[in-house]
Amino acid sequence: MTKEYRAKVFKSGNSVALRLPKALGLKAGEEMIVREEHGKFEFEPVEDEPRRIDLTGVYGSHPGLKPVERLPMEPRELDREGKLLRRG
Repeated sequence: MTKEYRAKVFKSGNSVALRLPKALGLKAGEEMIVREEHGKFEFEPVEDEPRRIDLTGVYGSHPGLKPVERLPMEPRELDREGKLLRRG
Protein backbone atom coordinates (compact mmCIF):
# COMPACT_ATOMS: atom_id res chain seq x y z
CA MET A 1 0.00 0.00 0.00
CA THR A 2 1.38 3.41 -0.96
CA LYS A 3 1.46 6.08 1.74
CA GLU A 4 0.71 9.65 0.79
CA TYR A 5 2.39 12.64 2.43
CA ARG A 6 1.97 16.38 1.94
CA ALA A 7 5.09 18.47 1.45
CA LYS A 8 5.59 22.20 1.12
CA VAL A 9 7.65 24.05 -1.49
CA PHE A 10 9.50 27.14 -0.24
CA LYS A 11 12.09 29.60 -1.51
CA SER A 12 15.70 28.87 -0.56
CA GLY A 13 18.09 31.50 -1.91
CA ASN A 14 17.61 31.65 -5.69
CA SER A 15 16.09 28.16 -5.73
CA VAL A 16 13.00 26.46 -4.46
CA ALA A 17 13.15 23.56 -2.02
CA LEU A 18 10.73 20.84 -1.00
CA ARG A 19 10.29 20.29 2.73
CA LEU A 20 9.68 16.56 3.24
CA PRO A 21 8.19 14.92 6.34
CA LYS A 22 10.59 13.35 8.84
CA ALA A 23 8.48 10.16 8.63
CA LEU A 24 10.10 9.39 5.25
CA GLY A 25 13.36 8.63 7.09
CA LEU A 26 15.59 10.79 4.88
CA LYS A 27 18.80 12.25 6.33
CA ALA A 28 19.85 15.87 5.89
CA GLY A 29 22.43 16.16 3.11
CA GLU A 30 21.43 12.88 1.45
CA GLU A 31 21.79 13.18 -2.34
CA MET A 32 18.72 12.37 -4.42
CA ILE A 33 17.89 11.85 -8.10
CA VAL A 34 14.76 13.76 -9.20
CA ARG A 35 12.82 12.89 -12.36
CA GLU A 36 10.03 14.91 -13.91
CA GLU A 37 7.62 13.34 -16.36
CA HIS A 38 4.42 15.04 -17.54
CA GLY A 39 4.31 17.31 -14.49
CA LYS A 40 4.84 14.47 -11.99
CA PHE A 41 8.02 14.19 -9.92
CA GLU A 42 9.77 11.09 -8.64
CA PHE A 43 12.82 11.03 -6.42
CA GLU A 44 15.12 8.30 -5.13
CA PRO A 45 18.42 8.17 -3.23
CA VAL A 46 21.64 8.15 -5.24
CA GLU A 47 23.41 4.81 -4.83
CA ASP A 48 26.77 5.13 -3.13
CA GLU A 49 29.67 4.15 -5.35
CA PRO A 50 32.33 2.02 -3.70
CA ARG A 51 35.07 4.34 -2.53
CA ARG A 52 38.60 3.80 -3.73
CA ILE A 53 41.76 4.88 -2.00
CA ASP A 54 43.86 7.18 -4.18
CA LEU A 55 47.52 6.34 -3.65
CA THR A 56 48.90 8.42 -6.53
CA GLY A 57 50.25 11.06 -4.12
CA VAL A 58 51.88 8.47 -1.86
CA TYR A 59 53.75 6.35 -4.40
CA GLY A 60 57.28 7.68 -4.81
CA SER A 61 56.87 10.31 -2.09
CA HIS A 62 59.28 8.56 0.29
CA PRO A 63 62.76 8.00 -1.17
CA GLY A 64 63.53 4.98 1.04
CA LEU A 65 60.26 3.22 0.24
CA LYS A 66 60.77 0.35 -2.18
CA PRO A 67 58.35 -2.24 -3.54
CA VAL A 68 58.21 -5.51 -1.61
CA GLU A 69 59.62 -8.51 -3.45
CA ARG A 70 57.03 -11.19 -4.08
CA LEU A 71 58.08 -14.65 -2.95
CA PRO A 72 57.04 -17.61 -5.07
CA MET A 73 54.27 -19.63 -3.46
CA GLU A 74 53.69 -23.29 -4.00
CA PRO A 75 50.10 -24.48 -4.48
CA ARG A 76 48.47 -26.06 -1.45
CA GLU A 77 45.73 -28.64 -1.30
CA LEU A 78 42.75 -27.67 0.84
CA ASP A 79 39.75 -29.63 2.04
CA ARG A 80 36.14 -28.43 1.56
CA GLU A 81 36.33 -26.25 4.67
CA GLY A 82 39.49 -24.51 3.45
CA LYS A 83 41.81 -26.31 5.87
CA LEU A 84 45.21 -27.46 4.70
CA LEU A 85 45.40 -31.18 3.89
CA ARG A 86 48.25 -33.04 5.56
CA ARG A 87 50.73 -34.65 3.22
CA GLY A 88 52.42 -38.01 3.69
